[in-house]
Amino acid sequence: MPVDEAIQIKGNSILGFSEAAGGTESVKAIDPSTGNEIEPPFISATSAEVETAAALAQTAFLSYSKKSGAQRAEFLNEIASQIEALGDTLTQRAVQETGLPEARIKGETGRTTGQLRLFANVAAEGSWAQPRIDTAIPDRAPLPKPDIRSMQRPVGPVVVFAASNFPLAFSTAGGDTASALAAGCPVIVKAHSSHSGTAELVARAIQKAAQQTEMPDGVFSLLFGGGRSVGSALVSHPAIKAVGFTGSTAGGTALMRIASERSEPIPVYAEMGSVNPVILLPQALANRADTIASGLHVSATMGVGQFCTNPGIVFIKKSPEGDAFIEDFVHKMKETAAQVMLNATIRNAYCDGVNHLKNNSRVTTHVANAQKRSDGACLGTTAVFEVNGSTFLDDESLSHEIFGPGTTLVRWTDKSELIRLLENFVGQLTGTLHATDEDISEYSEVVSILERKVGRIVYNSFPTGVEVCHSMVHGGPFPATSDGRSTSVGTHAITRFTRLIAYQDSPQSLLPQELKDGNPLGVSRLEDGAFQNP
Repeated sequence: MPVDEAIQIKGNSILGFSEAAGGTESVKAIDPSTGNEIEPPFISATSAEVETAAALAQTAFLSYSKKSGAQRAEFLNEIASQIEALGDTLTQRAVQETGLPEARIKGETGRTTGQLRLFANVAAEGSWAQPRIDTAIPDRAPLPKPDIRSMQRPVGPVVVFAASNFPLAFSTAGGDTASALAAGCPVIVKAHSSHSGTAELVARAIQKAAQQTEMPDGVFSLLFGGGRSVGSALVSHPAIKAVGFTGSTAGGTALMRIASERSEPIPVYAEMGSVNPVILLPQALANRADTIASGLHVSATMGVGQFCTNPGIVFIKKSPEGDAFIEDFVHKMKETAAQVMLNATIRNAYCDGVNHLKNNSRVTTHVANAQKRSDGACLGTTAVFEVNGSTFLDDESLSHEIFGPGTTLVRWTDKSELIRLLENFVGQLTGTLHATDEDISEYSEVVSILERKVGRIVYNSFPTGVEVCHSMVHGGPFPATSDGRSTSVGTHAITRFTRLIAYQDSPQSLLPQELKDGNPLGVSRLEDGAFQNP
């Protein structure tokens, strides 16, 4: 499908319905399969352009926050349609910038448009705002009871940092943007330098959708530039009221620090590192070791291990069955061909992590071929390490995330050691348990620990693949995320960008539609302590 001239890649930041390229610094995207630069250069936003984007978002919030759920839904649905209209232009640019296969990009495009439409449905239906009404009892003794009504309302302009490993689903029009727009918050996206062209194509689609659905100028902007300059300036700006981030622990905690040091601190919803422990209990391993080994291999190498839910650490009991499982898994990992990683920074960090374990005398190395290359190709190879439970407990560095297709196998001797190992873990996005009913009965404490340590417990499956649905939780206790009460996937994500407001004895004319008598929107509400479902 031909692409309109209006959505060609120019290398300019998008400021509401305008664009700008006033900076003197620029950067080009890199093809990670060759190391070659890709045209055009992307101009870093100036401090004045950051100020303009923030001011536009602040002004847009006054009207956008009052748009009905149906109007916001129309906008989100139109964004999805405009992204789909980009067709092969978007697919090929994303493939070139990331090294990801075409099928993965097309699948991720579908996920992106699907979650936009999901949040459109949520916005239009309206019950997400949790409207509650307690009607007045004027003759109550000893004091009259006032009429009090409350609901979630948008918090204000939101800054979203695009992720390196998901150029679409966690980036310009990804889940953070979709949920913030659905809540009624304007969004400013800080593009990721690894896929700047992809970001601009999607941003122009959003810009076009905003104009066609008559949204206010400034409801969306996209800025290019470094995180330490443009990103820090955005998080520091007084107009910004919340931040969405997916990336490294260092990056997320840096943003948390900036946000907490403002004169008005704001929340940062950061999804950070996770090793996603997998626990193989004895009976499950005895019954289906081959199936588990095959599934673990697919999960560990999917996307060259560059998923936040990659199973990085696996707990296996010391036993003949465990030995046989490891032999099978190691064989599969050795036979896996090298694949292109997203960028040189990720590839080099992966190599450093692999070499750290390889050089540890207390760690057994089964596979470790990762190495930095001089030809520009960002190739990632598999790695498998084995370590005793006692060593793992002694050396905190063994539990660090290695972002790539590497797996550490931790051997435990008995239930008490397994419990100590799991209790020693910090917060994670997921925890996976392979177990029979007999295993669960014998190791019931494991489930209790996982409930405290992770955001999603996976039974007899694998953590890679995060379904976009109402009940999904993609979060977890710190340091997996900055706020373990939140999720970045699923419709619960919308409440990250809202705050509760109560209206006491308010005239009907001043109430939001969701709280008015007669329930004009037909939303589910809590009225005088009882849920009402129209």
